Amino acid sequence: MTSIADHAVKIQTTSESNPSPPFWFGEVVLMSSSLRKHSVLSKISEQVRFARKRFGCYETIDFLAVLFGYAISGERTLEEFYQRIQPFAVPFMALFDRDQLPSRSALSRFLAALTEAPVEALRTLFLDDLLVRPLTPDKQTGNLLDRAGTSWIVFDIDGTREAARQRALPQTDELPPAFRRLDDVCAPGYRGRKRGEVVRTRTTVSQAHSYHWLGSFGNKGNGHYREELRKGLAAITRYLTAYQLEPSHTLLRLDGQYGTGAALSEVAGFAFVTRGQDYSVLDHPLVQARLHLPPDQFQQRPESQMVRSLYDCPQVSVGPAGVLCRVVVATHPATKKKSPVGVTRAGVVYELFFTNLPQHAFTACDVVELYLHRGAFEPLFSDEDQEIDPDRWCSQSAWGQECWQLIAQWVWNLRLELGHQVEPTPLRTTEFAAALPHLNSQAATCAAPSAPASGYGPPTTATPFKTGRFTGADFALQPDGTLRCPAGSTLLPHEHRREADGSLRVVYGASMHSCRPCPLREQCQWNGNATAKPRQVSVLLHPLTVGDKPLLWRDWSRREHRRVCIQLVRHQRVEVSLSPPSADEPASAEMILSRAHQTVWRSAGFCSLARSSFVNDLFRRSLPVGRYRADPHHEQASLCKQAARPLA
Repeated sequence: MTSIADHAVKIQTTSESNPSPPFWFGEVVLMSSSLRKHSVLSKISEQVRFARKRFGCYETIDFLAVLFGYAISGERTLEEFYQRIQPFAVPFMALFDRDQLPSRSALSRFLAALTEAPVEALRTLFLDDLLVRPLTPDKQTGNLLDRAGTSWIVFDIDGTREAARQRALPQTDELPPAFRRLDDVCAPGYRGRKRGEVVRTRTTVSQAHSYHWLGSFGNKGNGHYREELRKGLAAITRYLTAYQLEPSHTLLRLDGQYGTGAALSEVAGFAFVTRGQDYSVLDHPLVQARLHLPPDQFQQRPESQMVRSLYDCPQVSVGPAGVLCRVVVATHPATKKKSPVGVTRAGVVYELFFTNLPQHAFTACDVVELYLHRGAFEPLFSDEDQEIDPDRWCSQSAWGQECWQLIAQWVWNLRLELGHQVEPTPLRTTEFAAALPHLNSQAATCAAPSAPASGYGPPTTATPFKTGRFTGADFALQPDGTLRCPAGSTLLPHEHRREADGSLRVVYGASMHSCRPCPLREQCQWNGNATAKPRQVSVLLHPLTVGDKPLLWRDWSRREHRRVCIQLVRHQRVEVSLSPPSADEPASAEMILSRAHQTVWRSAGFCSLARSSFVNDLFRRSLPVGRYRADPHHEQASLCKQAARPLA
């Protein structure tokens, strides 16, 4: 023992090996106790069936226990995790009611051999475990209260990509075709800012109020987003059934890749909001006609100087399937820098937002804010990367990687649950959007060119002034912002006038050169042919009737409960003691090896590279053939079989 003293500081070192438990070992104890308490480990052993192949005498639960520990530890690689856990392999596996830690090679072979059936069985158990234990005894889930006082529960469906960087390989006629280890997991796809040769896409489903993960569905390349969407909807349906909630009051916030009519046809029965991807909707006559009228609302975020003009277009057909959507068009002037989203036409950037939320409960500004609030989903991915990092490569097979990412989400949900038990806190309520002012007070205070806080309803015209005469309804609104009279002439807008009730009157007028020779003048004008003025038509935009309540968002803290669970035991001292071997156990006799025995062990070491068949051939050459075959219990033959057993 060496002692170093420097005034008040004393440091003692010893040559004896005394490894200290990893700082995350206490959390493994906590998590494994919870899994045993709720019989999760026994359910995995009984329901996740997988025929053993080349991963030794281990069971499926042995490998899943390693993955649970790996996810909890946050170690960068499996190699580092095994280095930290190896001195405590026996107590670590004992926490999961197992007695032997699988080797890294056995774990690799297990993940490579996994198929769809056991992973899907594990996914079912993962969701069952989430649904049987709510966060609160009264099954509170959080909600969103709209302006009419109706409660909605919000789910986020979004994808994330992991890029794989690969070395360049020489390609000549003399060399065989290049083979990549990640060919089964990754494929070429959209990389964006995450540069890499190939990518893997993972679609995730999250409950936006409790921040629980409901599922992860991965595929190589850009993925199969519609198939993954259907799987996500199935998981959400199970969640709603467990909590006895209505799908009609469930709001899905979807990624922009689902902003097509074909994808939106999959979410029938749910409310949704997403960014539109089909910009051909801008050429729809109803949308074009609405764009030539004054905007419904103006939207600006506190952290941005951009002001969007919003145009609300209900009942617009989207896509070849003709899905009826409420389309909100957001416009703002283009700048020198190209806009990352939307399409630019004539110096104006157009963005599309598709939804089916009712107009009396959500204004156009509310719809845009709800979609942009998906920005809270990105910190969720950031926290996941810092704590678990499920997108790191744990396996070179698709189902092995899927199994690892499922275990990572399971650990996330367990931390949330245990954190709520340590520090139970009530739901917090945030004013997502302020209540709308009363229409009369708003009309008295607002300026003439400003839009009402609730937006406008559909354009209407005046009632008929004489029986048998043309009314304003006979003058059709055109996509170019004009009116077309029954005789085919054009009426142009020339006046915008604010009314006392907050309505906006848009006055259209025809040309006298068109009205004077018109054969329908007698039926169109007030005094018929005696009128000296051209025909005028007023289009009224009445304020939309929307509930006067504020939007309220009720949820829990995103990080507080998980961090409480993580920090609960990580700053405490954890001691692991192993009982010494019993004195009754006989001491093993020292084995004296001959040169032939050494040849056996050297061959067995080489066996990991050349397979056991090479070793058998080697001994058939070195030993008498008849004696080797006649006496299978020969000492040298037995040693050869023991050396080759781990590879069987």
